[in-house]
Amino acid sequence: MRRLSSVKGFLSRVFPGRLVLLIAALLLLSGTAAAAPAPPAEKIAVFPTAPYYIYIVYESLIIFWIAILGLLVIIHMKLREIERVQEMGVDKEDQDAPLLQ
Repeated sequence: MRRLSSVKGFLSRVFPGRLVLLIAALLLLSGTAAAAPAPPAEKIAVFPTAPYYIYIVYESLIIFWIAILGLLVIIHMKLREIERVQEMGVDKEDQDAPLLQ
């Protein structure tokens, strides 16, 4: 009880009036809720147990990672193409180029 009165005294110095009682009650409730033991949780099956479904999961993961690697290769090729075009100077405008009319 002494601990509660010291918390209430500190809060009364910081916050005005009835707000102190509300904050003290919230602190007390949150403290008891945090100390209460949790009910035993049931085990949730995350990974399938049937061999057929396990095969499908692994096959999907393999296809996913192959697609990711393919996208990385395509991005690398496009970046090399952009660098090649910039080295050739094709992206710059030429003032003496003939115009087709």
